Formats: sequence, structure tokens, C-alpha cells
Amino acid sequence: MSNIQQSGTFAPATFKLGSRTVKRLGYGAMQLAGPGVFGPPKDHDAALAVLREAIAQGVDHVDTSDFYGPHVTNRLIREALAPYPQDLVIVTKIGARRGADGSWLPAFSAEALTQAVHDNLSNLGLEVLDVVNLRIMFDTHGPAEGSIEAPLTVLAELQQQGLVRHIGLSNVTPAQIAQGRGIAEIVCVQNQYNLAHRGDDALIDDLARDGIAYVPFFPLGGFNPLQSSTLSEIAARLGATPMQVALAWLLRRAPNILLIPGTSSVGHLRENLAAAELELPQDALSELDGVALAA
Repeated sequence: MSNIQQSGTFAPATFKLGSRTVKRLGYGAMQLAGPGVFGPPKDHDAALAVLREAIAQGVDHVDTSDFYGPHVTNRLIREALAPYPQDLVIVTKIGARRGADGSWLPAFSAEALTQAVHDNLSNLGLEVLDVVNLRIMFDTHGPAEGSIEAPLTVLAELQQQGLVRHIGLSNVTPAQIAQGRGIAEIVCVQNQYNLAHRGDDALIDDLARDGIAYVPFFPLGGFNPLQSSTLSEIAARLGATPMQVALAWLLRRAPNILLIPGTSSVGHLRENLAAAELELPQDALSELDGVALAA
């Protein structure tokens, strides 16, 4: 069994997420939905098995959203895991919806955000959501400047009503994070970041100083998996997979990084979680740090 409590020699094994302390290697449920994160899974029982194996392996935080499917991953999580373990933190997100063709569309109105919170509560079978990330959709391809005051104020009001414990932000710029922190306490930021996509380097360090978790989505490249000869060569030297090396590098990168690699395969899940045990020598770290420069 993987020891995800270890999470590497060079970094703490846990980090604070709101009022809870979680292991730094979690699980992202997005890939449990059908192709394109749309529709039901190809194998319903296999999806349930992955979720149950994640908990059996010691995972204590799961990332999801009711717009995955839509409604698919949350219902799978409830079917597989409810009644939930006391130490499990379920993180969800709102701010988007799916078109009939599977497209990703903004859903920022007060009505849409409120409905999204209630949908998450209903489909997960919860009375309160642990952490809700507000996904900013000014540009579906990455962060884009613009005021987030209106939607975040709605989410803060839902928090005051007791429906949400903690608030995070997703797909945001540093300016939006600063604005958001003036409206509500922000416990995590979820942006794209990985070995080759390192635009948030300075932001991660700033958030670490303030004790705010940073959760990279697409830690393995997402829809365009990481490909690097350096990564492959180091993995071969260490007797690991390239994806394990990429995850181990992220754990080493900063103490506030929480990982949520997703998969629909029990075998791949175990491989991902084994990254917590992988030690990266200093020469390997130096080579990996150079991958972004060559990307």
C-alpha cells in the first residue's frame, strides 16, 4: 500500500485546508465522468472501485464538481463513499455549466451560483460543503483579468447561511486573489500548474507565506499529457514512471501544494499515490527545474 502520509522527505506530509489538515496527495474525480467529462462513465462499477480504493489507500481529500458530467461524479462519490469517513474533505467548485454539446459555459449569476451550491449539496448528500472553489470563466483557456466581486459576494453570502464552510478560487490571477481576499477568507487557489506550465511560480510562494493552499489542476498535463525526454530519462533512472516523477516534483516544489491527480483506473491510482514515496535526488531536481525553460 502506498504511504501517502509520507509525501516525500523534503516537504511536510500535510497542509491546512480551511479548518482541516489534509494529506498533500488527494484525488480528483473529474475523469470518472464520460469522454470529455460529459455523460456517465464507461464502466460504472470501475468508477466506484477507484473512489473506494482511493479512500482505502489513505486519501482524505477529493476534488469534484457538479458540472462534471454534469452531476455524474458527485453522484458516484455519494454512491461509493457515503456515509463519508469523518476525515474526508470533499472540495467542489461552481461558476460553470455544461452546454448540451458538452461545452463549458460561465454560470456567474446569483441564481446560477445558488443553484449550483444546492445541486452539489443534493448530489453529494451533504448538509454543508467543506470547500467550494469559485471557478472564474472570463476565459475558458486560462485566467483573465476582471472583477470577481459580484459572484464571490454571492458565494460569501451562501457561506454566511451555513451552506459552505470555506471558499477557494479557481482559474484566477494574482489581482483577483487580492480582490477576493478583501471579500472573504480564501483557503485555496486552484490554477493550472505542472512541471512544464509554471506561470504561477511567484504566486505559489506568496500563498505559501500566507498559509494558503495551492492546488494545481492538470498536474500531469490534463488533456495534453506531459511529454519530456528529461522527465522520461529521470524516471528510467529512478525506476519510476514519468508521471510519478512529475507528481513527486510538485510535492517538492512548495509545502502548500496539494495534489489531486485524477484517473479512472485503480492501477493508475495506485501508481499516482506511490509518488509520495519517491525521492528525487538534487541532480534530478535541477534537471526537472529546467524542463519549463525548454518547454
